[in-house]
Amino acid sequence: MSHFVNNDDLNIFRLPVGWQFLVNGVLGGTLNSANLSEYNALVQACLSTGAYCIIDIHNYARWDGGIIGQGGPTNAQFVSLWTQLAEYYASDSKILFGVMNEPHDLNVTIWAETVQEVVTAIREAGATSQMILLPGNDYTSAGTYISDGSAEALAAVTNPDGTTTNLIFDVHKYLDSDNSGSGGDCVTNNIATAFQPLATWLNSIDRQALLTETGGISSSACATYMCEQIAFLNQNSNVYLGYVGWAAGSFATTYVLSLTPTDNNGVWTDQPLMTECLAR
Repeated sequence: MSHFVNNDDLNIFRLPVGWQFLVNGVLGGTLNSANLSEYNALVQACLSTGAYCIIDIHNYARWDGGIIGQGGPTNAQFVSLWTQLAEYYASDSKILFGVMNEPHDLNVTIWAETVQEVVTAIREAGATSQMILLPGNDYTSAGTYISDGSAEALAAVTNPDGTTTNLIFDVHKYLDSDNSGSGGDCVTNNIATAFQPLATWLNSIDRQALLTETGGISSSACATYMCEQIAFLNQNSNVYLGYVGWAAGSFATTYVLSLTPTDNNGVWTDQPLMTECLAR
């Protein structure tokens, strides 16, 4: 992370963690001190760079296959997790609370009620000013955020005082044919089909979104389309707060979407997509 901050001018990182890991497999339980300590070491390493750091619960709105608030874990069990995390990080102004990674195949109206309970709990736990990221259905795709009802449902989520201050819409978008990131070469810059329509809607309600996951393989097509996508986001920074590339860290440099730099005797060399498009 220090390399990305110092050499690429990045200023935000997303730090995935499993719900089960944090509570050591006990649904509705307290944060496991050893596991939290391990995860917090990563968070503190991020914060030490001066960057913003996203707490990302990477569970797809599920616990062992059961959908939160829709036949699986209860909202109260999920709220318990977030209450504890919010209390723990309440004093860290550069923490962002990523409610959930990529919900999918659920009732988005009911899901918005779950998100509302989480937002209320985070604020009441003392984290009154940090950004909270609101994920929609369909893997929170920017291309379907409006059409699948996520935008309308989540726009109604508010802080306890009725405002929407620092409640940010959370979107993902890949550039391959099936929007999975694993579908081969990039075929689109996503502007006409996703980011322009979403920008129009965001402007209409004076709200903002953050692209918390995007990526591509190492190819000339991906470099072209990714750079076009990032340029559009930057040109519309009144509604798009920024972007986060997937992925680096423990991913091997052989991983098809790897943004992990190679290390040669302490000298880091970035992947082409980072150098050409994602670095600021």
